[in-house]
Amino acid sequence: MDEIYGIIPVSRFKECKTRLSPFLNEEERENLLKVMLKDVTESVAKYVDNIIIISADDDVLNYGKSLNLKTLKENENSNLNKALKQAMDYCKSKAKKVIILPSDVPLIGKTNIKMLIDSSKSLDFIIVPSKGGGTNAIIMKPGAIRTKFGDFSYKEHVNAADRKNLNPQVHDSFFMALDVNTTEDLGEIMVHGENTNTRKYLKELKINVESVHGSERLKVTRG
Repeated sequence: MDEIYGIIPVSRFKECKTRLSPFLNEEERENLLKVMLKDVTESVAKYVDNIIIISADDDVLNYGKSLNLKTLKENENSNLNKALKQAMDYCKSKAKKVIILPSDVPLIGKTNIKMLIDSSKSLDFIIVPSKGGGTNAIIMKPGAIRTKFGDFSYKEHVNAADRKNLNPQVHDSFFMALDVNTTEDLGEIMVHGENTNTRKYLKELKINVESVHGSERLKVTRG
């Protein structure tokens, strides 16, 4: 049995990152998700035994195959948490642990992923919070808890792990907490994302960023 598999659920390309509209058009948002997914998988691949992409979108699955990743077609009438259960069920007989990650954390390579995964060999449950009370990574045995992704999922997941006596350990990481949903998030990628596919793509789109001292810390524009 392998040590650890990565599970990355991916929404439909055509429905992705609508909060970035109209700053980015539909094609640009789709390409953004592709380069972010590439950054995530390239950063994680060297530390896991396999990566599973699960999606209801054939375009996503075909893109995953082009990256030489294992793909799972999401069951009909599913949702994110059901899809994750499906993926974990697939992994139960194949891996001791899974690391569940979103597809939109392109700075993940800036954190110490090896340390995180090495720690999981002696810890039952590791969780990485996202901005705003969400969850951007969980490492656990497949199916150790039922995931509760949605509003304020971080507390939901910690409480669920506590109820199972899994002694949840929190790994707080700026780089892994940054999932991309807003134009200010794009600015953070421009500031911190050197050598990522995502920053390279944003530069091709002529995205510019300035430091400001108003309600937002960064002013993001297109040249």
